[in-house]
Amino acid sequence: MSKEMEFRERMASGDIYDPNDRALMLEQERHIQWVNRFNRTNATLFGLLRRQRLMKKMFAAIGENCYIEPPFHSNWGASHVHFGKGVYANFNLTLVDDTDIYVGDYTLFGPNVTLCTAAHPLHPDVRKEGLQYNKPIHIGSHCWFGSNVIVLPGVTIGNNVVVGAGSLVTKDIPDNALAYGSPARKIRDIGEEDRHTYDHGRPVQTK
Repeated sequence: MSKEMEFRERMASGDIYDPNDRALMLEQERHIQWVNRFNRTNATLFGLLRRQRLMKKMFAAIGENCYIEPPFHSNWGASHVHFGKGVYANFNLTLVDDTDIYVGDYTLFGPNVTLCTAAHPLHPDVRKEGLQYNKPIHIGSHCWFGSNVIVLPGVTIGNNVVVGAGSLVTKDIPDNALAYGSPARKIRDIGEEDRHTYDHGRPVQTK
């Protein structure tokens, strides 16, 4: 096994490793260049089409009709990120994607959301060596993350979940939950009543 492959396996396994290895940093730099190109696009029709082409090159997997508003930030140029279809991200989505991030269909990210897979040892004598380890993040379909939400390594979030603005998500959240706080906790289930009302009981007006 090559040294590069050994490092990539350690990145995905949860084992501790040195992210400052020269070969690994050179590969990471190559992926980050795609992010720099993406962030230089504009909102013209040509620019929007270019964004779509770039996302297909950048992401490990990405479905149709996804939209990311620049600026977009990613440790590994989204090369470990798997988006379903119809995912929307407002500006300053930050993906610390040193290992895999999975996001289901039609999930929405407000401004300044951070999904972080990387962590460092607690003891300073170990941490000063520059070592880290990674834990993947799994997010279901039809979720909505308010602005400034942070999701920590290893968290799994179910389908149809709403996470309130400013929340720090440290633990798993089940399907159909409204959660918020720091740390975030489940407040209540999202149910049939929410199909008919919004904003503290205002009726949903449909044609």
